[in-house]
Amino acid sequence: MAKGDPGVSTRSRRAAPRSRKGTGGDPELVQLLTPEGERIDSVVGPDGTVYSVDFTDEEYRGLYRDLVLVRKLDAEATALQRQGELGLWASLLGQEAAQVGSGRALRTQDMAFPTYREHGVLYCRGIDPIMPLGLFRGVDQGGWDPNEFKFNMYTIVIGAQTLHATGYAMGVAMDGKTGTDDGEAVIAYFGDGATSQGDVNESFVWASVFNAPLVFFCQNNQYAISEPLERQTRVPLYRRAAGFGFPGVRVDGNDVLASYAVTRTALDNARHGQGPSLIEAYTYRMGAHTTSDDPTRYRIASEVEAWQAKDPIARMKAFLTKQQIVDADFFAEVDEQARRESLHLRERVLAMPNPEPVTMFDHVYPNGSPLLDEQRAKFSRYMESFEGSAH
Repeated sequence: MAKGDPGVSTRSRRAAPRSRKGTGGDPELVQLLTPEGERIDSVVGPDGTVYSVDFTDEEYRGLYRDLVLVRKLDAEATALQRQGELGLWASLLGQEAAQVGSGRALRTQDMAFPTYREHGVLYCRGIDPIMPLGLFRGVDQGGWDPNEFKFNMYTIVIGAQTLHATGYAMGVAMDGKTGTDDGEAVIAYFGDGATSQGDVNESFVWASVFNAPLVFFCQNNQYAISEPLERQTRVPLYRRAAGFGFPGVRVDGNDVLASYAVTRTALDNARHGQGPSLIEAYTYRMGAHTTSDDPTRYRIASEVEAWQAKDPIARMKAFLTKQQIVDADFFAEVDEQARRESLHLRERVLAMPNPEPVTMFDHVYPNGSPLLDEQRAKFSRYMESFEGSAH
């Protein structure tokens, strides 16, 4: 879904460029849509950059539809895991705006490197939502083609994808694919906890020194599994970029409009040869880190309730309603579409065939090997020894 060009919205209530204060008086962050659904024309970032969007009514409706569908599909996956149909699931609940906003800002030629939670970005890249469920069900290794969709495979090792993204971005620059409006850019997603990993800091060094066309997109959801943000850093994460020689900005990660605007600007700067940048999307993980986690052991209910008031879908719904861009029938239609698609996803997951154990040898090497063939043959004989037995 194409989005509008930079400009001043005709539906804004406040015209003067301004910056917004973060949650609880935190350092300034970019916000274009308040939790109450009030639209802000434009915002001046800490470095003087002006952020704004100018979407059509249809594009606003499309963003809302994306948010609702992504959340519903994610909820279905969580339910499937609870019912024993998936081995694990990492929910994006609460982080939909950061993912949809940044995902829709990507151009066709841009490359994304995700963690294991970027289901919303995956959806925006046009990948079938069942693909990551096959991975977490244990029947395949993911299934999508990174080159076709410009979206790399999920990375479970914390922070490792930032090194992959940096190397890829360096290659883009060496191939001369930057410096124009049609240049290529790369985006790497990671969480606040990953900033404590050596891989991430090494990628910052290399990206900076080699002026790589790379946007580091940190979804600061306040917790690295069970460790709160204050155990990770003494300063706002976006400020770390300055120490590595490139710009950083904090955006309201529950604001899909601001997430889009900030990411688009960063990607455009990268594709024009201006090097890397760091976006800190200030958001909140409403659910567990993964389905093996119990967040009630390390955070209190009042904190969760405070963030529920900043819900990304609720604020977009309030905006659409206040501006009379939609009516009740639209919301009902989106909810029904989400229900149908989540049900269809469930049916497809349950119909997934279990792979034969011997297929574990199929994709080890692209052209096989004598040693692998020998191992396959031994394993096949071993499995055949159970046929007709009481095992």
